[in-house]
Amino acid sequence: MDYLLAITLFAFASSVTPNFNNILVMSSGVNFGMWRSVPLLCGICVGFAFMVVLVGLGFSQVFERFPEFHVWLKVAGVLYLLYLAWLIGTSNSTLEIKAQGKPLTFTNGALFQWVNAKAWVVATGAIATFTDSGNEAGLGYLIIGLVYLFVAFPSVGIWLWFGSFLSRFLHTTRNQRRFNYVMASLLALSILPVLNELFLVLLNTSN
Repeated sequence: MDYLLAITLFAFASSVTPNFNNILVMSSGVNFGMWRSVPLLCGICVGFAFMVVLVGLGFSQVFERFPEFHVWLKVAGVLYLLYLAWLIGTSNSTLEIKAQGKPLTFTNGALFQWVNAKAWVVATGAIATFTDSGNEAGLGYLIIGLVYLFVAFPSVGIWLWFGSFLSRFLHTTRNQRRFNYVMASLLALSILPVLNELFLVLLNTSN
């Protein structure tokens, strides 16, 4: 029971605090409303839970054997995050978006986890902290994945609700665009630690 409580608290803390996923769903809530953003929310929650299980089953060992693959994945993640930031920053007013645009899909949310640097850190940390190498390790991976699945919905969903609520106060096109610029900037700035890590890797490789 204490073990399950510890996992739940860890999952809640890592899911509800500001991160890439929460910025995305809040922006989607502002621009498209709550219900049109539910597929993105589901994709993020299901995608990350699935990722946790696969990391536990040994996917992280691929990076240990082929570190260059991890580097290229980080590069892809940076480019994808910049693309998402561009999509948010170039969004029009809420009314124009609801009439013409489309929110990110379930697939977008699920695939995003695999190029999300923080998702890898959290998934690896959860597996390393709350499992061992015993015969029941596989069951432990599944339990952690399920805990994250159920905890992530309300934790990330709070950000979606807040975005939807905030949209009521962004009546003008100017305010809407300002919000989108801020969210796009936050998303772009969040890649700076990853860029720094990539720079150090390239520096070590050249030496």
